[in-house]
Amino acid sequence: MVTRDSLLAAFGIRPPVPPLSGRKVATVLEDAHCTADELCLTYDGRVDIRAFWCRPRGPVGPIPAVLIIHAHGNRYDIGAAEVVHGRPALHAPTGPALAARGIASLCLDMPCFGSRAGHSESAAAKALLWEGRSLAGQMLTENLAALDWLSAQPDVDPARIGVFGLSMGATLAYWLGALDPRLRAVAHDCCFADFRTLIALGQHDLHGIYLTVPGLLVHASNGQIAGMIAPRAQFIGLGDQDPLTPPAAVDPALDEVRTAYARTGGRLVIHREPDSGHIETPAMHAAMLDFMQSALA
Repeated sequence: MVTRDSLLAAFGIRPPVPPLSGRKVATVLEDAHCTADELCLTYDGRVDIRAFWCRPRGPVGPIPAVLIIHAHGNRYDIGAAEVVHGRPALHAPTGPALAARGIASLCLDMPCFGSRAGHSESAAAKALLWEGRSLAGQMLTENLAALDWLSAQPDVDPARIGVFGLSMGATLAYWLGALDPRLRAVAHDCCFADFRTLIALGQHDLHGIYLTVPGLLVHASNGQIAGMIAPRAQFIGLGDQDPLTPPAAVDPALDEVRTAYARTGGRLVIHREPDSGHIETPAMHAAMLDFMQSALA
């Protein structure tokens, strides 16, 4: 049976997680619903990471928050900026949309993206693989540190924290949900499939090298990992025309998640669109926001 400890070992994550500390750089957005600041967060006392911190205007007292993990899309220049400025695969920027519903959000530049784009994904992944680690594991470790930072903010209710991601951010979101029980709600769009089936179909190579985690399938499938989130609330957004997650690979993963929720109870929302691809549609965007607002209420 897969356990949190076996997953931590598979991802090469060795607790304790290094801390994040930082400072405000500038306010980058201020409108009727949202204030968004660019932050410089220092990881492990030595790595500066750009982050965006969005808060709703008006609410007083501890409020819910969502850790957003940005997408890949071969757009190494975007990174965490998607939370404020969006990206082609997102219907709308997620940070202001959450703020309009009274929810704060935080997003960090992952290694090789945004302010950290000077380091190539291939070079970073190969160096970590030689050390028995993975780039996905490094990304997860930094997001665990981000959860520590988020939980410690005086205006955030640590009992009402969720995570959301699209594409690369989606896989990291449900992996993070399995690793950290502090997450009350997990939402992910456009990247949920069974890896063994993807390999059999020959479609696994459409995904980036960051996703290569040695020995992961010895421990668990993606359906089993996402099932570890149960009985906590989970939203899965999918498009059946997505070449990265074809229905033949999606269906066995969904079966495993449904089995986990049938066993434990809890809220599982599957939003599946037969005619959409690797993109957050307006309907998917609205459904995710409704889910997160109710799950963190």
